[in-house]
Amino acid sequence: MLTRRQIRIKVMQHVYAHYNGNQISLRESVKQYQASCYDMKMLYLTLLGLLKSVWDYADEQATIQKKKRRSEAPLNPHFDEIVALEPLRLIAQHPYLKQQLTDLKISIWELEFNFVRQLFEQIIASESYEAYQKAETKSFKQQQKLLITLFKNVVAPNEQLYLYIEDLSMQWVDDLPVVNTYLLKQLRKLKSENLSSLGFPNNAERLDDIAFGEQLIEKVLTNEEELQKEFEGKTPNWDPERIALLDSTLIKIAIAELIYFENIPTKVTMNEYLEIAKEYSTPKSNQFINGVLDSLVREYKENNRLHKKGRGLIE
Repeated sequence: MLTRRQIRIKVMQHVYAHYNGNQISLRESVKQYQASCYDMKMLYLTLLGLLKSVWDYADEQATIQKKKRRSEAPLNPHFDEIVALEPLRLIAQHPYLKQQLTDLKISIWELEFNFVRQLFEQIIASESYEAYQKAETKSFKQQQKLLITLFKNVVAPNEQLYLYIEDLSMQWVDDLPVVNTYLLKQLRKLKSENLSSLGFPNNAERLDDIAFGEQLIEKVLTNEEELQKEFEGKTPNWDPERIALLDSTLIKIAIAELIYFENIPTKVTMNEYLEIAKEYSTPKSNQFINGVLDSLVREYKENNRLHKKGRGLIE
């Protein structure tokens, strides 16, 4: 789930918070960063738990209405229709997911019954669900396509869900797009009657990337004054006091990566932080950061300060 860019974004968030008044120790900053990396799995499980709760609600209501049914009272077909969605049932009955939800005490959707019910009603009112109902055949692939569409168009954009996520963790607000994308990829990989087709993030596979972020935070925070001096006087058209804190934070992190991380190509560092600036800063800021970093790289090359090692890294 965690890519190098996401790691860099998390580093930016924690360094920015440190500069913006969160004056905790370096050790505590690193601990908070580590926690935020591992916490992405919690968000993923929480979203899967919501899908499970929708299926559980439909299953419970289908059982209730059958028990209470009067001889002439028609059954609501939507409960059984949702229960019959095999990809959704695979998620809802997945033993590992159930165990994780219990062990990690993820019980928010059990408490937010009304939200789950409202989400169910939004699902059955959607155009994609109505179209699915009219289909003559309902294969696993068609059900899978429906579930993917429902998640993209009904679940993920839900404003109430966003508020719940924000209330649970401010960090999750930034992680949500990444986790949503990861969850969609897992939905596309589902296979009929194959529990192992539902993937779960394995942070052990990303230990090197997480460690890279830890080292980057340490380099930036322990060399703050030196990094500031690297670009002082190199922005003649900008008042230093008016340079946005986020812009200067991104520049410092990029400089630290250029100088202290010999195994990362210069072009990779440049491209990554310019892309992050596009997403988190303003167009003018992006141009400013690009200008500063481009000027610094030329200077470092002229002064032989870039020491990149490895095949294809000597610059």
